[in-house]
Amino acid sequence: MAITAALVKELRDTTGAGMMDAKKALTETDGDMDAAIDWLRTKGLAKADKKAGRTAAEGLVAVKTGGGQGVAVEVNSETDFVAKNEEFQGMVAAIAGAALDVADVEALKAAEINGKAVSEIVTDAIAKIGENMGVRRMAKIEGENVASYVHNAAADGLGKIGVLVAYSGGDEELARGIAMHIAAINPLALDETQLDPAVVEKEHEILVATALEENANSAKPKPENIIRDNIIPGRWKKFLSESTLLNQAYVRSEDGKTTVGQTAKDAGMTINGYVRIEVGEGIEKKSEDFAAEVAKAAGA
Repeated sequence: MAITAALVKELRDTTGAGMMDAKKALTETDGDMDAAIDWLRTKGLAKADKKAGRTAAEGLVAVKTGGGQGVAVEVNSETDFVAKNEEFQGMVAAIAGAALDVADVEALKAAEINGKAVSEIVTDAIAKIGENMGVRRMAKIEGENVASYVHNAAADGLGKIGVLVAYSGGDEELARGIAMHIAAINPLALDETQLDPAVVEKEHEILVATALEENANSAKPKPENIIRDNIIPGRWKKFLSESTLLNQAYVRSEDGKTTVGQTAKDAGMTINGYVRIEVGEGIEKKSEDFAAEVAKAAGA
């Protein structure tokens, strides 16, 4: 029976095996799809489909900059052992390079690297390395200048937290310092205008309710207008100083008080925006003891 490209693709899609393995399986079984699947399983090559349901909450974030833009890409794996694998790191770096030319993560999965789609490259890596993996998300930013920083770097441009800062004026050293601040402090937004309206509403409701309740339970309660006109605005200002980048005390400031915004202004810099991606954010990871994780990584 003729082994067509369509037949090879169907077997790959079904089993997650590599292209050459799928072709060899079909050749060995004379094109019998069911027999080819069994052949791959006996050889331990039909792996990707078995791994797809497992939680991939580890991995790496890669950052790339160029041409007045920057991109951060999160590629997940099941264990941190794989994140330390040079082959995995090379794949993630290549994927981030391709991300500079696309608009979103779906386009990235379809983008080609050396003639092969990113989604296929990941599928091949799953079959070869033996863990579930996935390109989870990407974020881009543009500006006159873009600085980058990775925290817990595993290799150049690869780490557990990736930060990009778009800015004009100032210098790259300060921009990188601000990127490090963002990695450490994790602000909610650039400034008050960039906060999620839902977050603003919720925080303000909590702040008002708390202030009024504390006042009602106080031995010497103040008039309500004092609470609303003085206490609540003061507490809101404190919330902004803790949650928005430009209002936060810059971690590298000599006095520990000068804000990021003031530091940038003094240096003639305007911060236009930032991106921060941390590996595994928002993924519910099943708890597993360390010994079990080691055994899994060792194939036990």
